[in-house]
Amino acid sequence: MKKWLALLAMVVALPASATYTMIIPQEAGGGTSVWASIIAKHLEKHLGEEIVLQHIPGARDIPAFNKFHNELQNDDKTIMVSHGGNAESFLIEEVDYNYREYEPIGGMNLSIVTAARTGVDLKKDHIKFSSGSGNNPDAMAFTLLACGELPSIDDYIACFKERVTFVKGMKSGDRRLAFMRGELNTTRESTAAFIKHVQPLIDKGEAELLFSHGVLDLNTGKVGADPNFAVGSFDQAYRAAWGKDPTGPMYDAYILVKQYRDALQKALWMRKGNPNAPKVQAALKAMLADSTAQAAIEKKAGKYGWNVGNDLLKAVDILQDLTTSQALKDLVKFQSEALGVKAVYKSKIAK
Repeated sequence: MKKWLALLAMVVALPASATYTMIIPQEAGGGTSVWASIIAKHLEKHLGEEIVLQHIPGARDIPAFNKFHNELQNDDKTIMVSHGGNAESFLIEEVDYNYREYEPIGGMNLSIVTAARTGVDLKKDHIKFSSGSGNNPDAMAFTLLACGELPSIDDYIACFKERVTFVKGMKSGDRRLAFMRGELNTTRESTAAFIKHVQPLIDKGEAELLFSHGVLDLNTGKVGADPNFAVGSFDQAYRAAWGKDPTGPMYDAYILVKQYRDALQKALWMRKGNPNAPKVQAALKAMLADSTAQAAIEKKAGKYGWNVGNDLLKAVDILQDLTTSQALKDLVKFQSEALGVKAVYKSKIAK
């Protein structure tokens, strides 16, 4: 009995785990997984404790965030990574998580870049594009460029069905190969992937840069310029094509989902009131001041700014202002009837 009591006392006296867990909402090897591995490697240097990655893949990137919300956030050393897939799912699917309920650590203010095969005119030619995780806002942008200003979301759905072939079930590698062969005539990529996979085609004269969706400007709540590309935003591409600013129901629905996807595409969260959150946030700020860490992050994700702490909450507030009932209804309708997504209207998140 004495030996057992002594052993119990030793166990009770052991310090808490010195290991943090970072939850990744996809399989190892995906874009967010690679980004998270870079962040964890450099963040733990300034945190002074190890960070291990836990991958929880699943349909539309929902299971990992649901599990964090319902269970894993109760561990004070758990960090959740959000990305574009679960941001889109938050808007149009029944999920358990809600970004406003967590402690914001910080996130990159990212964008997506698009291209077309050389000579393709989106106003005149039939558009061939591949679906995939995070690709739906790009399909909406291409539809706007193809169809111009129409009075209702139903008109855009009809135009999409006439003007766009939306190929489903293609993996990233297959999608890139199909674009290279000309089987698809439009594409989209993250900045680093664009430079790797699309820029060589542009250099050979086989493809043309269309636009970057642009980044969320916290000062204006609008779309700002992409610091990685001289090309303009979608709005500028639309003005060049149609001679006027984009407006109307489709544009409002597009901006809603685009801003959610990009502003929350690579962000870190912990439980609200987590005593370790200030320490992790301070380590993140130190990491962002570390030139070696910055170079590694920019090589993977491009040169983008970060929203840290309350700035990330400010971004969430801007997104909430965009989430009007009508924009959300139009988004759900287009995603369901044009893109074939199982979308539902969630009145509880509408402004």
